Parts: sequence; C-alpha cells; structure tokens
Amino acid sequence: MVALSPPACDFGRPAIPFELLGTDGRCHSLIDCQGPNGLLVMFICNHCPFVKAVIDRIVRDCRELAAFGIGSVAIMSNDVDSYPEDSLENMLQLATRLDFGFPYLYDETQSVARAYGAVCTPDFFGYNNRLELQYRGRLDAAGRNPAATDTPRELLAAMRQVAKSGIGPREQTPSIGCSIKWRETSPRSNRTLRSS
Repeated sequence: MVALSPPACDFGRPAIPFELLGTDGRCHSLIDCQGPNGLLVMFICNHCPFVKAVIDRIVRDCRELAAFGIGSVAIMSNDVDSYPEDSLENMLQLATRLDFGFPYLYDETQSVARAYGAVCTPDFFGYNNRLELQYRGRLDAAGRNPAATDTPRELLAAMRQVAKSGIGPREQTPSIGCSIKWRETSPRSNRTLRSS
C-alpha cells in the first residue's frame, strides 16, 4: 500500500466537466451533481483502508453539506481488473449498504481522475457555486483512527464557509490515502461518455 497526499489547493481552478455512469444505472454530469452553493467532488474506492476508515464520516458530512446547498459526488477510478473489490457491482453494494446520499460514479477509463489530478483515495475537491476550486484538504484530523466527538470536522467547516462566502480557508491540511491504481493500458470498452 502506497500512501500519498495531494498537492496544495490550486485556488480558482475550474472543475472539469464529466459524464459518468453511476451505481444507479444513470449517467451523471458535473452540472447534475452541483448544488446551488457549490460542489464536493471526492475520489474514493471500496478497498482502500483509508476510505474504509472514514466512509461513514464522509456520508454523514455530505448529508449535512446538502443542507447548505453543497452537492456531493464520489468517483471511483481504480483499475478494477487488479482490484476487483472496486468493481461497479461492489460499488453498488457499498452505496446501498451505507445509503449514500450522493452519486457514486465509475471512471472506467480513468480520464476524469487524470483530468482532475487526483492522486489518492480519498481525495477531496471542494468548489464554490462558480465551480472554482476552494478546498483540497482532508476530512478531519482523525485520519484512519476513530474520530473523537471534539475532532474538528475540517472539510465540513471549509465547505460551509464556501457555501456562505464562495471562498475556502487559506490554511488547509492535505488528505492522505492509497494511491490511485492506474491501468497500464486503456480498457476496450468505455462507459465514460465525456470528459474534457
């Protein structure tokens, strides 16, 4: 397992359009996922121990962010041939079991992860209502450990600030997680309809 951290937030960088198949059998676009006050794009997967440790907190925080007009979407970009736990079928099982309140999308060609510059799972990209990047930090300080009740919820606080002001906090601590599992060759089929 290789643990990586994303680079610092590139404030103002525009979100990249996409259209990807979700576990609900529908295609979802960037605009479909956006809330009136912003959007949280998360690169996650099923097998990563970092994601497994925080997925309940991610689901909880995304539900709370919806009340502030922040939409959320999770994207899985790993090579499922090498990591079958991350297959679309298993994605559906995870999303159903945890009652995801957001779309869980399959980036089969990995082109969306590459376009965003995603490096690990989890990797969080928080955008304002103009789809300008304002947050590239971690979920919270607990990491893979259980979160104490007084653990600051950094992503939640940052995205609430973005919802209110359109601007994220200048001080951000990067997330940490397993590296994206890149394919050596491109798949023959392509469920990614568009990414540019």
